[in-house]
Amino acid sequence: MTTTETSPDTTTDTTTEQVIDAYFAMWNEHDPAARAALIEQAWSSDGSYRDPLLAADGPTALSEMVAVVHQHYPGQRFARVTAIDEHNGFARFGWQLADDGGSVSVAGLDVAELADDGRLARITGFFGELT
Repeated sequence: MTTTETSPDTTTDTTTEQVIDAYFAMWNEHDPAARAALIEQAWSSDGSYRDPLLAADGPTALSEMVAVVHQHYPGQRFARVTAIDEHNGFARFGWQLADDGGSVSVAGLDVAELADDGRLARITGFFGELT
């Protein structure tokens, strides 16, 4: 999906893949100011995140949540490990959190609801493989 955003000076095309890439960059960013810019790029202003352990609503809470994950998993990075499957304003994709040696701490699937402007309105995360 491509959404065209228009401002007084520019028009940009944002694809779902670009939004999801910014979402993963958010998870991996340690600098709070840079992370805030990625949150603005990826999320609607009232964006909401839920998984079995974490919950966050809005940009400040999203950034604080990422900082907590960095404390619990130092030196590890999130990566998307599947294609993005998208339809009717929703997307899903697989991910993992691993260290530089490839040892995976957590893996799962996220389901995203996209806002009208193409950014993330909500993400619900699931851990592990479906059985």
